Amino acid sequence: MAHLEVSRVTKRYGNTVAVDDVSFSAEPGRILGLLGPNGAGKTSTIRMITYIAVPDAGAVRYDGRTVGPWSQQRMGYLPEESGLYKRLGVKEQLVYLGTLKGLSRATAADRADYWLDRFDATDWADMTTEELSKGMQQKIQFIATLLHDPSLLIFDEPFSGLDPINADLLRDIILELRRDDRTILFASHRMEQVEQLCDDICLMAEGDVVLQGPLRDVKAQFGQNTLVLEFDGDDAFIDELVTAGQVRVNTRSAHRAELTLADGTDARQVLNRALDRTDELYRYERVAPPLNEIFVEVVGEAEAQRMREEAAAGAA
Repeated sequence: MAHLEVSRVTKRYGNTVAVDDVSFSAEPGRILGLLGPNGAGKTSTIRMITYIAVPDAGAVRYDGRTVGPWSQQRMGYLPEESGLYKRLGVKEQLVYLGTLKGLSRATAADRADYWLDRFDATDWADMTTEELSKGMQQKIQFIATLLHDPSLLIFDEPFSGLDPINADLLRDIILELRRDDRTILFASHRMEQVEQLCDDICLMAEGDVVLQGPLRDVKAQFGQNTLVLEFDGDDAFIDELVTAGQVRVNTRSAHRAELTLADGTDARQVLNRALDRTDELYRYERVAPPLNEIFVEVVGEAEAQRMREEAAAGAA
């Protein structure tokens, strides 16, 4: 399998610079997470990778060659928005889309049957797209992305509209494809999904790459300033720590909290407070920060909050 290289690409729309001198690469057998809020340049970058748009400067190469119609035949692209024909039957359009990627009708039909069965969707074969729910349509688009057995896969918010069971199924298949040495680009607003799936990340903001590299290395750069606590009893001590400016809350539930230490706060202070105020402290662990906290540190709270809001809207 071959790797993808985005080399110093720039894309302008009138006076707006959507992508500004961006470079990154995606390797076979690894998943690259492309992160950033709306307006960060992700969509424009994907459009150049898929040869829907052409860079004003720089180059996109796959397998050592500049992308073009030839590479489109080796790519599978799942866009964020639906690209299905509303009034065509499910299997009919899967076969049609497969033939556009060079498959014979017989091969496309066989592969459509396999994937429909894999997704427990055989009964949908004669239904039209407009009869399907958003989640059902997403599964059909996912099948269309894989039908021609592409070596490069680009998934843009692939879990949109899916319930947890079907999201797990898609996740398992994406990981299967990774083990098969495909080159995979995963674009998302959802940082927790990127942390679960991706080997490498490329974080974009306002058309620039602001952070990139292997996920483990990126997290290591930001130290271990996050505390994970699991406990029984009163959690008012967390409010006291926040009021004192000693921590920031990342996530919190009745018996669990993930906290970021403020500059100058000794982790032992938090431990002592938790031991004094809870009935039982089951877990106290200092870990590398989650991606969301890294994003806050790199681009600021306002931009991170905007991305969280977009992720929540996409999940709704």
